[in-house]
Amino acid sequence: MKTEDSVRVIVEDLNPGFRDEVARLPGGENIKRCFACGTCSAGCPVTNVYEDYSPRRLIRQILLGMRDEVLGSPVIWFCVMCYRCYARCPQQVNFTDVMKVLRYLAVRDGYAPSDMLSDCDEVDRFAQLVRRDILKSETEGRKQIIEELKLKLGITEEQ
Repeated sequence: MKTEDSVRVIVEDLNPGFRDEVARLPGGENIKRCFACGTCSAGCPVTNVYEDYSPRRLIRQILLGMRDEVLGSPVIWFCVMCYRCYARCPQQVNFTDVMKVLRYLAVRDGYAPSDMLSDCDEVDRFAQLVRRDILKSETEGRKQIIEELKLKLGITEEQ
């Protein structure tokens, strides 16, 4: 039975050394511990906004040796580096750091432009600034509402 997510894999195209390559780099040391429980995907905020993003699928592709598919995939750039996957992983596979390894390899081996890492860092910083400003305005707006309610109710700080 073929589904939308099914991919034809040709065994000769697999690179069995890929998982070892990832494991040798700082951040990828625990990749071989993964047993594909899916906890990383279940807690990932990116999966809520992009249904094709799956940390579990990426790890399985790494373990299977699907080097070209992984390093050439745009989804390796979608991780927001929040570390939720790592916090929830029963095997302590730090998927966020694995993503950093994959990004490094993608740039190093020509799967992505050389400025992609710095561009991604810039986007992440911008996203954090936007998040901060939204939350800050939300908090300040709440403070203003509370102060207005206190005035209407005649509550002073001394009470």
